[in-house]
Amino acid sequence: MNYLSVGDALAEVLKHISRKAVEHVALYDSLRRVLAEDVAANRNHPPYDVSAMDGYAVRFADIETVSAENPVRLKVVDDIRAGQMPSIKVLQGRAARIMTGAPTPEGVDTVIRVEDTQEDGHDVLILTPPKQGANIRPMGENLKNEKTVLSKGTSITPGVLAILSMVKQKQVPVFAKPSVAILSTGDELEALDEPVDENKIPDANSHALYAQCKALGIEATLLGIAKDNPLQLRAKLEEGLKYDVLLASGGVSVGHHDFVRSTLDALGITMHFWRVAMRPGHPLAFGTTKQGGVVFGLPGNPVSSMVCFEEFVSPALRSMMGYEKICRRTITAKLSHDLKDRKGRAHFVRVTLSKDEQGYLATSTGTQGSGVLMSMAIAQGFVVVPEESEGLKAGDKVQVQLLQDMDFQEELGI
Repeated sequence: MNYLSVGDALAEVLKHISRKAVEHVALYDSLRRVLAEDVAANRNHPPYDVSAMDGYAVRFADIETVSAENPVRLKVVDDIRAGQMPSIKVLQGRAARIMTGAPTPEGVDTVIRVEDTQEDGHDVLILTPPKQGANIRPMGENLKNEKTVLSKGTSITPGVLAILSMVKQKQVPVFAKPSVAILSTGDELEALDEPVDENKIPDANSHALYAQCKALGIEATLLGIAKDNPLQLRAKLEEGLKYDVLLASGGVSVGHHDFVRSTLDALGITMHFWRVAMRPGHPLAFGTTKQGGVVFGLPGNPVSSMVCFEEFVSPALRSMMGYEKICRRTITAKLSHDLKDRKGRAHFVRVTLSKDEQGYLATSTGTQGSGVLMSMAIAQGFVVVPEESEGLKAGDKVQVQLLQDMDFQEELGI
């Protein structure tokens, strides 16, 4: 089977992905989920014209000639607090003291900030000319009754959750999360709770993949380690196929003891590809079950496994959860050094980011071997070197696919 390009492989994966069903969750549990239905307002907000400032509600016609040299005196006839309805209409030559958020009384069309006034007994002096309509929030400025305020497909952030609370959405319709199982394979692996054996390799893949799922808001199930034994492997894979998504790392190459491929074939999995033209991570497999489940056969090397998760598994999972944006954000940066490469495969170079007066700088994390897990621990992004490239030069502009939450960028001096 020929190697697929990264773009073609991702397109093939997404072709077989569908959104999960709609479920309703409690308001607080909806954070970082995706709305599965439009949400409409259940009232106008504000429910009437309200003051945007502490000050005085006035008729603009009474004060349009005001200046610093010629203040206007108005009689204060009411004192309106937030949550309290006005008691009287404001007539010519009158004003009402008003608090932020309080409803404006009948007759007024402007609010003067308290800083632009001076109290004088039962009167107020207006010292500064405002614009007509100043400092009044009109009815429905924020939400209009029965109008859609949040659309299907909206990612629920704290700000979105605040709107949901404002429209009294105690139960929120969201797309369900997929169930995910994680399996590592190989006689050479040592489980986290097993004694240290110098002749074995600690299983980092399961825990890295679990963490990557967790970062997406998914609690994956760890199935442990399957030895290179066809019967044990089959039993573990059958267990994993009960989930929406099975992530099996290791054993997908063509070695004499790599049984994952043949076992998946025997279990009736339709395999869509086995190789991708990328580095690290080319021994990547993807298949589907008759029931609509999906299987990713990830490489055994931990860096390769994590890179493949970022490029293929994460977009698939986010698509299942209803996200419109399923791939990592990218930024433009300059390379701080030459980067040698060879044609034939797209290369995902792990980099750290810094910033100077010209913008971002991308610097390799060092040795880029697929077994150098530290390169993923310190990486802030991937520079994707195209498969036709033979290398890049210092100062070249590159696209960096971000790995970390770049909302927090103090280390870059932003």
